[in-house]
Amino acid sequence: MSILTSYIVPHPPLIVPEVGRGQENKIMDTINAYHNVAREISEIKPETIVVITPHSVIYQDYIHISPGKKASGNLKQFGNFKTSIEVDYDVELVSKLEELAIQNEISAGTLGEKSKKLDHGTIVPLYFINQCFEDYKIVRISISGLSFLDHYRFGKCIKESVESLRRKVVIIASGDLSHRLKNDGPYSYAEEGPIFDKKVTEYMKTADFMGFLNFDEGFCELAGECGLRGFIIMAGALDGYSLESDFLSYEGTFGVGYAVCKYRVAGDAEERHFDLRYEEELAKRMERIKVEEDEYVKLARKSLESYVKNRKYIDIPEDVPKELLENKAGVFVTLNKDGRLRGCIGTISPVEDCIANEIIRNAVSAGTGDPRFDPVTIEELPELVYSVDVLGEAEEVSDESELDALKYGVIVSKGFRRGLLLPNLEGVKTPRQQIEIALQKAGISPNESYKLERFEVVRHT
Repeated sequence: MSILTSYIVPHPPLIVPEVGRGQENKIMDTINAYHNVAREISEIKPETIVVITPHSVIYQDYIHISPGKKASGNLKQFGNFKTSIEVDYDVELVSKLEELAIQNEISAGTLGEKSKKLDHGTIVPLYFINQCFEDYKIVRISISGLSFLDHYRFGKCIKESVESLRRKVVIIASGDLSHRLKNDGPYSYAEEGPIFDKKVTEYMKTADFMGFLNFDEGFCELAGECGLRGFIIMAGALDGYSLESDFLSYEGTFGVGYAVCKYRVAGDAEERHFDLRYEEELAKRMERIKVEEDEYVKLARKSLESYVKNRKYIDIPEDVPKELLENKAGVFVTLNKDGRLRGCIGTISPVEDCIANEIIRNAVSAGTGDPRFDPVTIEELPELVYSVDVLGEAEEVSDESELDALKYGVIVSKGFRRGLLLPNLEGVKTPRQQIEIALQKAGISPNESYKLERFEVVRHT
């Protein structure tokens, strides 16, 4: 036996009548689709349902699998004192999954459970399923801050575990889409919200899981999405399978995207190993990026790669442009990986004798000394994207009316406290946002008086 079907479903608590109190009638397409899913699962009669939820225990660097023999939960926090769910865990499948994750060097397992209670991302799907079928065990899996590719690879461990134990399994990927579809939704409207929902539902309809992997993580954050990493785990569990997809519904009534889609396994398909395809495309993309890097960025890359491999700072190469030797300036070096920040360190004013040495020092610091991240490893080096910002002279301004989030960076200072934010950053669209972030970095309260400066940069990529 193996994975027979998988489903993407939303988890709004108000879809449960005792919570919605009539509001649920505004999303009847979603409710009808849920009943369709529940009836189909009752006909399949799976031994185990794997539930992937974004509302269980979440760690930045670890995918959590719920431990123990059983668990229960309710919707009391949403005003429903009647609905409660109790489940038995498939202990054997959990053990096998944890074992395979360790073997495949994926940071996942049953450690660090903060609460045994079932979350609403699990309860809402099971509420509908239990109306038709209750004779099953579950495996509850959360998401993490690891890369999309790591989540896909973990999904492949689910597939291998299921096949190894010959389980009859159904997968539920519980997750909403964008939370930024309307101003009166849970969050304010963002133009990225509807774009995300349009793209992700197209990928759902065609079972184009490469589309899931290719989403830019910064864009997803701006869109306020909820379920993508869970969908990617599901995609990994379906790796190498031919699928028949059926897109059942989509609604955004309350400013949050709710989609229901089902996938039936129809055989094998060698072309559907999306992690391998993604790695091939990534390697080609990185080669193009490296070819197009200017001399500033090439120096930053060479500096960090040499230090990580040899633990030594490089000497200035003989072929660097004269401007890097003859000029001084503050320099910031930024590293990105998988569309996310991986390190950023810089100097507001020059501390070295030339820009070249400024780049060398700050590139190494960005990769090994940013306190927000672990040091870059040798294995990560080929996946890093660099940018180098050379700062112009700072000038004092009276207020934010003299700022431009695209053109100017900002510096806020009070005494020895100082915070800087570069211009033209993704997700930072206004001077007010710039100032708020810079104040937070400096540890300055918005209610305090502070000095405000602006500066221009030349960004090298």
